[in-house]
Amino acid sequence: MRSKVIALVLAVLAFAVPLSAAEGPIGIITAMSNELSLLLDNAEVSEVRTIGGVDYNIGTLEGKDVVLVKAGIGKILAAAGAATLINEFDVSSIIFTGIAGGVGDETKVMDIVVSSDLVVHDYGDMTNDGFVWEAVNGADENGRIWADEGLVDLAYNAAVDVVGEENAFVGNIATGDQFIASESYVETLQNSFNSLACEMEGAAVALVASQYDIPFVVIRCMSDKADGLAHDSVENFGDRAADNSANIVMEMLGNL
Repeated sequence: MRSKVIALVLAVLAFAVPLSAAEGPIGIITAMSNELSLLLDNAEVSEVRTIGGVDYNIGTLEGKDVVLVKAGIGKILAAAGAATLINEFDVSSIIFTGIAGGVGDETKVMDIVVSSDLVVHDYGDMTNDGFVWEAVNGADENGRIWADEGLVDLAYNAAVDVVGEENAFVGNIATGDQFIASESYVETLQNSFNSLACEMEGAAVALVASQYDIPFVVIRCMSDKADGLAHDSVENFGDRAADNSANIVMEMLGNL
């Protein structure tokens, strides 16, 4: 009888624990230092853990428990960073923030694209007749990895608040291990995936998060148009675009 009473008390106490206390921190991941710097400047970091040569900054941002990390450029390092956030820090969700190339005709430099879904655009077969794209393992039959709808709505509303409705978009983001500076390839991304932006990490984070059933969203500010002027545009607008995206993350956290 006594054991049953104890079990009942423990069950009641478990339900009494606030949901926020039971959840893990929010993982916030970037590829480059300029994409993380504004977040770090505004965070209260209590501890830095170095894992695999990468610093994971543990603390609070806008009153929320977070782990902030610059994982590095490209799909491999981004995937490693996401896996570490999940396995070492038990994050409850993941936000990727940073800059990207604008692919949609309607997007311009300094606009925001929030991921409805992501696709790996450089996965497939290289044949004698050229490259044949395939859907990456873990995506749906169309190669899409879908972001969490609640986080997408939260990110879009934050973007509208920060940059205005005319500068905020929700759509597909294409990921590959190339810096795109080609009008013809931009057209390929438009025709193949109806993409609004292209970058080098988002879909990798999305795949890892999906494998672990962790909600995620990718937020990108356009630093260029992925055309022949892309390198010069990044030099001129990259830091401002990085801060733009970071400001939206902080607005999101403040609205949670």
